[in-house]
Amino acid sequence: MNTQVKSETLSTGRTMRPERGARLLSKQAPLLTLLSFLLAWELGCRLGEVPEYLLPAPSAILAAFTDVDAMRWLGHLWSTLRVALLGFLISIAVSLPLAIGMVRSSYLSRTLYPALVVVQSTPIVAVAPLIIVILGTGDAPRILITCLISFFPIVVAATTGMMSTPPELIELSRSLRARGSREIWQIRLPYAVPHLFSGLKVAITLSIIGAVVAEFVAAEQGLGYFVQFSTSYFKIPQAFAGLFFLSAVSLLLFRLVQLIQKRLFPWSLLETRQH
Repeated sequence: MNTQVKSETLSTGRTMRPERGARLLSKQAPLLTLLSFLLAWELGCRLGEVPEYLLPAPSAILAAFTDVDAMRWLGHLWSTLRVALLGFLISIAVSLPLAIGMVRSSYLSRTLYPALVVVQSTPIVAVAPLIIVILGTGDAPRILITCLISFFPIVVAATTGMMSTPPELIELSRSLRARGSREIWQIRLPYAVPHLFSGLKVAITLSIIGAVVAEFVAAEQGLGYFVQFSTSYFKIPQAFAGLFFLSAVSLLLFRLVQLIQKRLFPWSLLETRQH
């Protein structure tokens, strides 16, 4: 009997170890992929003797990153983050009422949605100089450019989520003579939360792009300005350092939205997995 128990314990231990190893490997796969890419990049630049002004190696980019003063990095980071986050928050404040209006009114949906598509289809890089000329060189035009880039995914996601509410719940609320506001806040919006956060994750990364585009047009500080300034003086490793810093900031903001969803609306993650 003891021998049988020991053999079962050993067999379960042997099967659990490969499962743990596979699970650990799955969790570390993105990091391992990134490290492999950086290693291949480093070896390619060194063995191929690629000039630094064409494609700097990751080691040269890291050296350029440390060469820039930390306070200078923080100044550029704050300038970009301020515009990106303000534009993102304003786009939420604008997008949700638009989505609610289109859900409640089919006429508004037919008239407003094509206009939003036209605005989104217009290249913001072409419109940005005009916005700078009209509003001047301050935070206002850069925030507006950020809003124009980031609001559309939120509108589409919120509208899609609210329209996907089961019709039997809508009929039940109307049979109970619930007001339209209660239908929106207590039925449609909770069902729209998974879709809404999908749009927010896209919009937070687009807000960084909008801030950078605005800094390319008119700015004296910011990570986008830093990349453009470094490129114009052929400081390519420094420009890549600013680009990597921008990517890291965008990933962190994306992760922040994920954490907010996980902490405040954990049930929405289960809904997303089921769909």
